[in-house]
Amino acid sequence: MWDCLLSRDQTLERNGIKLFVREDGDANGAAVVFANSLGTDLRLWDQIIPLLPDGLRIVRYDKRGHGRSSVPPAPYAMGTLVGDAEFILDQLNIRDCVFVGLSIGGMIGQGLAVKRLDQVRGLVLSSTAAKIGTKEMWQDRMDAMRLNGIDAMANDILQRWFSMDFLQHGDLPFWRAMLVNTPLQGYLGCCAAIQGTDFYTPTSGLRLPTLGIAGSEDGATPPDLVRETIDLIPGSRFQLMRRVGHLPCAERPQDYARLLTEFLKEIGHV
Repeated sequence: MWDCLLSRDQTLERNGIKLFVREDGDANGAAVVFANSLGTDLRLWDQIIPLLPDGLRIVRYDKRGHGRSSVPPAPYAMGTLVGDAEFILDQLNIRDCVFVGLSIGGMIGQGLAVKRLDQVRGLVLSSTAAKIGTKEMWQDRMDAMRLNGIDAMANDILQRWFSMDFLQHGDLPFWRAMLVNTPLQGYLGCCAAIQGTDFYTPTSGLRLPTLGIAGSEDGATPPDLVRETIDLIPGSRFQLMRRVGHLPCAERPQDYARLLTEFLKEIGHV
């Protein structure tokens, strides 16, 4: 555990859209920026933060349509989500961060590294890929969401998120509540952003330290899909976490924090 020298919430405004940001740790430390998945907010990382080494500047934010950020009407473009992350880092005067992105957060990280290599010196791509699913699959999901709402589909989504063991865990209601409380327009907007994204070519041009993390029971981004993307980046490293699903930081926070800490030490970011 570590004592925070900095702990503050703030709301930054970009073109009329409010983006909620939380900072913890050392204001002068090396920055680690976290971006969460579809249907979650920045609390996704709550269990990870206290397990990280001293001296880091930890930044988390709610992407548009989620958490305490604004909810503009769907659809959203991936370029817009990448631009939001770029704006936040510029506003906070952050350069050379390690960007930790899970699922759509990992797509945002890939796009940001391609666009602003001055902002990102290392990537942790967790439960993500250069391209996730097909346009038809995402269209079917968005159509079903519009018709039935998130609550009606929550159980199916949770089965893709978590291992069979965790589906019996006492914390499951917390994660279900986070999912169903996601604004419908925010969920649909980010679905559209994923639907329109294929980063295979730009990601293959990246040259920076990269760690890939996949869960063996991930029903949303299977390990082979994650590995395929990680292998696009020369010198990258892939780590499989067994008996966890799409949100390994929620199921096994200590193991996830250990992998992240090892990576930060390997690249001299601690």
